[in-house]
Amino acid sequence: MRTIVIDPVTRIEGHAKITIRLDEDGKVADTAFHVTQVRGFEAFTEGRPFYEMPAITARICGICPISHLLASVKACDAIMSVRIPPTAAMLRELLHCGQITQSHALSFFHLSSPDMLLGFDSDPARRNVVGVIEDHPALAKDGVTLRKFGQQVIESLAKERIHPSWTVPGGVNAPLDRAVRDRILAGLPEAKAIALRTLSFYKGVVDQFSDEIANFGTTPSMYAGLVDDGGNLQLYDGGLRFVDAAGKVVVDRMAAEDYQQFIGEATIPTSYLKAPYFKPLGFPGGVYRVGPLARLNVADRCGTPLADAEFDEFHQRFGAPAESSFHFHYARLVEIIYALERMETLLNDPAILDRHVRATAGVNALEGVGMAEAPRGVLIHHYKVNEDGAIVWVNLIVATGHNNLAISRGVDQVARRYVDGGKFKEGMLNRVSAVVRCYDPCLSCSTHAADQFPLDIQLVNPAGEMVDRIRT
Repeated sequence: MRTIVIDPVTRIEGHAKITIRLDEDGKVADTAFHVTQVRGFEAFTEGRPFYEMPAITARICGICPISHLLASVKACDAIMSVRIPPTAAMLRELLHCGQITQSHALSFFHLSSPDMLLGFDSDPARRNVVGVIEDHPALAKDGVTLRKFGQQVIESLAKERIHPSWTVPGGVNAPLDRAVRDRILAGLPEAKAIALRTLSFYKGVVDQFSDEIANFGTTPSMYAGLVDDGGNLQLYDGGLRFVDAAGKVVVDRMAAEDYQQFIGEATIPTSYLKAPYFKPLGFPGGVYRVGPLARLNVADRCGTPLADAEFDEFHQRFGAPAESSFHFHYARLVEIIYALERMETLLNDPAILDRHVRATAGVNALEGVGMAEAPRGVLIHHYKVNEDGAIVWVNLIVATGHNNLAISRGVDQVARRYVDGGKFKEGMLNRVSAVVRCYDPCLSCSTHAADQFPLDIQLVNPAGEMVDRIRT
């Protein structure tokens, strides 16, 4: 039996590898997706004051710190038992729309577009953002401009682009200045124009990838995402909706504090990434997907005019629910349009300039759960504190964790479709990596503890034979 190892998986955040085992005929017999780094934020935050958690957990990742800030402050709000001022909620959502814009732009333009623009079988030395700049300079410039706009929204609101301290338990620590509002509004037309023409371009080329669409993670699964009372897409607030593979709602608007009724967490001996699953179906059968594709599959509408038009066309073309994980790329572009429209709505509301933006309180509950939609999907922060407000227990479930089982299934499906040990080509391994990139995994965010870490130490002799093994 031969083994192919893809190490590292490139153009993702964090460290991972893929193992593909071939049988005697050179056909795929087995695959495994390994996340090889450990973070362990749950353990080393114990003993810290709860109000420090937003600043600490934002350091989990430099790509999506805003998402951790928001889930963390919502958990802290629950510990304080406060209802934050309405303007504070609007400002938090506005900040999050900047985060969604910049992160989705990074994923689409910088990490995934080289495969689609240059070809899955193209020279790997050029199959990167540099190659995109050389062959598609206008599109590359649009990508830089759009991501820059999202980052500037964050900086304008929070005074820092990465790890800002503006979002705090009880709200935000300063109101919005009128000049900042006007500056963001002035930049929105260009950002929306870029998003719309990029989506128009993508819709014109997506049918070229019919084989990838048919084989990139199409195994039926459930989907989960936040929706509001009317079933519209939500990114900052709302309840968690689960739908089955046929699109039927099976859990609607689950509150954050009820997540343990429906989400279980398992460990896998080949990875440091937890494997959440839908409890009623058990492990490993309770596979569900989160993130942009899942959000469009669980929502009834987006709730903004341009995004709703694109939402309708998306489902007309690919079904409801749209099944292929390849469509995460399409869904990200629709969500950028939604985020920009939400920014405009929020900024044009006079209440956005209200000066009351923070509620203050101490410890009024010994437990709190915060939930928000990170760019990659549902993010849950669960804290327990003592009477002094010191952290005694933490659980984090991040988007890439929710998607772990689905990613592993996708890797296996793509490997069995494209990998042939008798006709080895680099492009077939790139497709195996590319199905991982569809999910835009954030592996630094994702590796946290569930009970104990899986451990598998193997002692192998020069002939490749295992002579000893320790497993926990």
